[in-house]
Amino acid sequence: MLEYIKRIQALAQCGLAYSENQYDIERYEELRALSVEMASRLSDTPVELVRGLFDHESGYQTPKLDVRGVVPRGGKLLFVRERLDGLWTFPGGWADIGLSPRENVSKEVREEAGLEVEPLRLLAVLDKKCHPHPPSPWHTWKLFILCSDPGGEPGPGPETLDARFFGPEEIPPLSPTRLTPGQAELMFRLTEEEGAATVFD
Repeated sequence: MLEYIKRIQALAQCGLAYSENQYDIERYEELRALSVEMASRLSDTPVELVRGLFDHESGYQTPKLDVRGVVPRGGKLLFVRERLDGLWTFPGGWADIGLSPRENVSKEVREEAGLEVEPLRLLAVLDKKCHPHPPSPWHTWKLFILCSDPGGEPGPGPETLDARFFGPEEIPPLSPTRLTPGQAELMFRLTEEEGAATVFD
């Protein structure tokens, strides 16, 4: 149901961006209001809060990008412990306007784990709806980028509580909105396979 609501909201937003006919604009505004009300009922969240999530969006709606750095070291991968929920994920976050994927992932690893990495190649582009993440109001694609190991000890940043390397048999409790066990296992496999092709949904 949430996927239908997000689709209706996206179509309404697109219509509002490109329509010049006042009657069409009113219809798209009504569609958008209906999508907000449906999302509110489905999530048991106040209408005002749901509307606030959508109101700042304008123009043709596209998926949001979540960029994650995959840093291997001796058969292990770098994980950071998120301050928001106390759970673990690969360093990363929303893509910033004005930064390339390479610049973005370098910044995220530096800020969240204190390491200056060199991005090497794209490992995977995964659509959150194809994986067992909790429901989200946004349609999100996740970019997993292999990065070099610069050496040195990782450390937490302003948004993280800890940063450590873990092996495939010792994966810590994961932050479900950011990383699933299946995605972590996939990254272990892709970093071990020489010349593995990029995986995408």
